[in-house]
Amino acid sequence: MSELSEKLIGWYDRHRRVLPWREDPTPYHVWVSEIMLQQTRVEAVKGYYTRFLEAFPDVHALAEASEGGLLKLWQGLGYYSRARNLQKAAKQLVQERKGKIPATLEELKRLPGIGAYTAGAIASIAFGQPVIAPDGNAYRIFSRLEREQGFLEDRKTKERLEERMRLEMDTRRPGAFNQALMDLGSLICVANGQPLCPTCPLRAFCAVSNREDASQFPRRRPKKPRQMENKTVVVMQRGDRLLLHQRPSKGLLAGLWLFPMFDGHLTQKEVLLQLLEEGICRKDIQKIETLEPATHIFSHLEWHMIGYRVTLSPLSDVPCDRNRAFSDQENFSHRADAVHEADEESFETLQLENKTFWADPDEIANRFAIPAAHRPFFVER
Repeated sequence: MSELSEKLIGWYDRHRRVLPWREDPTPYHVWVSEIMLQQTRVEAVKGYYTRFLEAFPDVHALAEASEGGLLKLWQGLGYYSRARNLQKAAKQLVQERKGKIPATLEELKRLPGIGAYTAGAIASIAFGQPVIAPDGNAYRIFSRLEREQGFLEDRKTKERLEERMRLEMDTRRPGAFNQALMDLGSLICVANGQPLCPTCPLRAFCAVSNREDASQFPRRRPKKPRQMENKTVVVMQRGDRLLLHQRPSKGLLAGLWLFPMFDGHLTQKEVLLQLLEEGICRKDIQKIETLEPATHIFSHLEWHMIGYRVTLSPLSDVPCDRNRAFSDQENFSHRADAVHEADEESFETLQLENKTFWADPDEIANRFAIPAAHRPFFVER
């Protein structure tokens, strides 16, 4: 054990955070927690982690879950591709390994959604393999220790930092070493603002300790500014049902259910014209109300949204164009009846077959995952 590693793990043993996945670090628990923790704060993950394990306690349960139920449990965590990849990997594990999670980096990285960091975390924490788990915390800490001048986006910079991590690793307690870096980066060698150098156990080894420019490491290439897009969200209500529209199977929020949305900020008159083009009868529209605007920030994109609630008359009152998805009475009635009579499997099939779906608030609350971008326009009862 190097002197640096000894100081780091000694600090970790005294100050380690008590987290649910650390108290029972099985391979499945470590895997689920590490996927959830990607791009998400620890405090936000705790409740999701507990509910997830209650619903899907092992690989087999996850593999057999309905996608709708899985995404509903994930609702609010964002980056829904993580949940889909979890299930893809679970199905692969059931088919190829009878549900057993592999212990080596190479085998772990062959699973969907598992990269170098997650593979290293699972292998070291759950299996005791002497491998690094190079996440943002580890790169930041070692770039400051080394006063690394290369941009972190460059592969050669990462390789230099990873080599130093391997040299310092305690091979007897690799899981503790990697988790100590996670905690140190979260609590002391922080990403935003000046690091708390006087309390850092590694200050004697650090090239930027107590220097004014410490927060400038790691060096990053300038980011491109986020793209701004104006959107108009239309919450269409007929009785107690709301219209949902499924996103395309690829791209942003792929396959998820949102309220109908149009490009640009439309006036009420423009929304009315758009609905008429979709086949809604003018006399079917009882009221259009303006909703509070909302903004949602993705990693590369911002949606600046305005919204309207459009109240339609009951289905039996107004005959409308039967070829339009928004107003096809027979199709709507058939689908509504089918949902209430269907079992879980056939309900999932219905979702996949229809790009639009009229759902009551209970169905939205329990079966449809409304992404955070549109949640300001819907309040679960």
